[in-house]
Amino acid sequence: MIHYLRFFFEAGVDTPLWPEDMDSPYGYPCDLARLPISPQTRAELARLSEWYQSSIDWDYPPDPAPWSDEELQQFKQQALSTLDVLRRELGVGWVVRDESLL
Repeated sequence: MIHYLRFFFEAGVDTPLWPEDMDSPYGYPCDLARLPISPQTRAELARLSEWYQSSIDWDYPPDPAPWSDEELQQFKQQALSTLDVLRRELGVGWVVRDESLL
């Protein structure tokens, strides 16, 4: 059986992973604790999700992100690097689609 996950960040959500199947045993969105990944990768995904929340102007969310171009690039680089680690750790039997628009 192949498990399919979508990778993207969402306002107010503490994980960037979303199963394609809403009835997934991993939760919807994914409960990082249920995934067969290292504690370090789990912590990094949670850290990135928390960091992403600072990209939103919570007083008026449609406004542009308060991040500098440098912070945006740093976030993108770290998110894509973590996605690579995640894919390696999950291995065969998992497909993680990048829908982050980074």
